[in-house]
Amino acid sequence: MRIPVVLIPDCQTGEPISSDCDACSVDSAFASVVPADPQTRYGRAAGLYVAGLRPGYHVAFNPLAAGGPAVLNDVALELLTAYHEPRRPGEASEALTEANAAEGTLAFDRLRQAGLLLPVDQAPEPGDEAPSTLTAWLHVTNACNLRCDYCYVTRTADEMAEATGRRAVSAVFQAALRHGFRAVHLKYAGGEATLNFTLVKTLHAAALEQAARTGLTLKAVLLSNGAALSRTMIAELKARRIRLMLSLDGVGEFHDAQRRFANGRGSFALVERGIRLALEVGLRPELCITVTRRNLAGLADATQYALGKRLPFNLNFYREADCAPEDLSLDGPGVIAAMRAAFAAIEADLPEERFIDRLVDRAQFDRPHRYPCGAGRSYVVFDHRGQVSPCHMLMGEAPGSPAAGDVLTLVQDDPRLRNLPVDNRLECAACPWRYWCAGGCPLATHRATGRWDLRSPNCDIYKALYPDLMRLEGLRLLKLAGLGSA
Repeated sequence: MRIPVVLIPDCQTGEPISSDCDACSVDSAFASVVPADPQTRYGRAAGLYVAGLRPGYHVAFNPLAAGGPAVLNDVALELLTAYHEPRRPGEASEALTEANAAEGTLAFDRLRQAGLLLPVDQAPEPGDEAPSTLTAWLHVTNACNLRCDYCYVTRTADEMAEATGRRAVSAVFQAALRHGFRAVHLKYAGGEATLNFTLVKTLHAAALEQAARTGLTLKAVLLSNGAALSRTMIAELKARRIRLMLSLDGVGEFHDAQRRFANGRGSFALVERGIRLALEVGLRPELCITVTRRNLAGLADATQYALGKRLPFNLNFYREADCAPEDLSLDGPGVIAAMRAAFAAIEADLPEERFIDRLVDRAQFDRPHRYPCGAGRSYVVFDHRGQVSPCHMLMGEAPGSPAAGDVLTLVQDDPRLRNLPVDNRLECAACPWRYWCAGGCPLATHRATGRWDLRSPNCDIYKALYPDLMRLEGLRLLKLAGLGSA
């Protein structure tokens, strides 16, 4: 039987993707599809990415439409190709397949849902991306038990006072209401947030009260190096429904090479202990792997480690810091080779849940994005004094604004950061992948070029690796459908 098979990302109707490693993530969402008008003529979308996966199956992706990559068998690809000339629903499937009407309609609708078929009078372009969640970084302490080489925080004994933190939480909820957000996402961070864990619990209790009073949804995560975690802390996080994000830059020596104590001793053993405790308590931690030139050789092992424990993880590119050693800086060919080695490890042990939005820095493939992050739009940072910045990497570089009045307006007007839409970046306009990196981190671009309107210094890395992500997602969809073997 010539039956078209179209596999679409299962998370189109599932949970949004989290990307807490960079802390300033944009919202994620998947488009729904209304029934096709039988009189409307549809055509194959322009600029599609199509590549073979294995005999009989292909991955297809529209870089200008929501939906993510899809998998097509030969018949479905033939069906898609038939719409190079506009046709009404059903015309091509009746001619090219032996499928019954229901199977043909399902394949047609899935091609539409993936953005591969569009009404002929509809030109796809990113939506307005109105974010629904206001994210706030609460820097509860400058103190830290580690001396990581790439850290941008000036370590002191200073910590956030309770009154300061309560004012910050109140200001976040007020701004969320004023600007029409539906949810608040708090990130308890430092320094090392577990060193001021009592304040974390106090502020979260205050946030829960604010959420109940305002009707806004509350989400929260604690960002930690894992070295001071206790079973009691983890149990309290679980009880309060606070997620746990742990920094892990490799296995053994590769982690210890850049995440050490002041005496030079590595921290991997303690982080691994924290992971074990979390799993025993029933809290599944997420891992943030910061990719530098120093840990490239261990990247595949770090990926295998996370996969073996079935832990979600992010591969997050190192951001240049003035005080950091030069041997951390990324080199394009080396990063590409190491990332592909990590991808090979993933291919050998494919997770069932969607993962491609976590693998290459700021890329998210659930829908096109004009902005790479929420800085200046849906993200606000409070330092330990309660001063406001548009990005956590700007804390300490220059005085922030006191948290008075509308804190979101304060970060929108902050002259230290310009988060331009990718359409306003001079070198990005013709790139088919522009709405997936969205130009990359604006601060990284400015520090590398002195300008806000140029492409990311990681641009060539992104473009080299995105096709690999399409392949991995296609293989995952085949596995979920029970079609993983050639």
